[in-house]
Amino acid sequence: MRNLPIIALDFKSKEELNTFLDQFNEPLCVKIGMELFYQTGPALIKSIKDRGHDIFLDLKLHDIPNTVSKAMEGLARLDVDIVNVHAAGGTKMMEEAKKGLRKYNANTKIIAVTQLTSTTEKQLHEEQNIQTTMQEAVLNYARLTKKAGLDGVVCSPLEAKMITDELGTDFMKVTPGIRPKGVAQNDQQRITTPEDAKSLGSTHIVVGRPITQGDHPVESYQNIKESWLG
Repeated sequence: MRNLPIIALDFKSKEELNTFLDQFNEPLCVKIGMELFYQTGPALIKSIKDRGHDIFLDLKLHDIPNTVSKAMEGLARLDVDIVNVHAAGGTKMMEEAKKGLRKYNANTKIIAVTQLTSTTEKQLHEEQNIQTTMQEAVLNYARLTKKAGLDGVVCSPLEAKMITDELGTDFMKVTPGIRPKGVAQNDQQRITTPEDAKSLGSTHIVVGRPITQGDHPVESYQNIKESWLG
């Protein structure tokens, strides 16, 4: 995956996505999530790859180990750049996910979601019944991810530094919750600017609505890219 901001393409249809991508004349890093993939499937992935873009396929697999392994065997054939699972599925599930992926694909990175950037510490305690701090909960999942042999995690930029300190600079920290100064927070809770994410140790940032729902998407992207690359 190139060292560029990853644009979350959370559109309702293939037509909206293509209209958005047609505005750019350079290779991009993009994230395809459930909203689009469940409607359009592998054909959309191929069309984006044919445009020369890198893809983070964000499906957050979380099921029994055998099911996730078999699902990864299928995703392996799509030849995307990053796939992911939920660390809450446990070490065995993550190990089997990697095994399924590697059966047909040696290059795609596989990472695990720790806690969603929309989750607050209150929700962590009251709804998930995890009675630690958010940082401790995220670090625990990151440790399990590393133990399972995965390439990194999805976390907020606020947790990236402690993960780097314990698990190393080569361990990927893909961080959503990126908002340029003055941009609406929306449903994200644990957020930073692109500059702060870089200084905190994020290896990749994910940005969606500040680019895709802005009046000038290309300009917004270029500004964020400049802030990120410094």
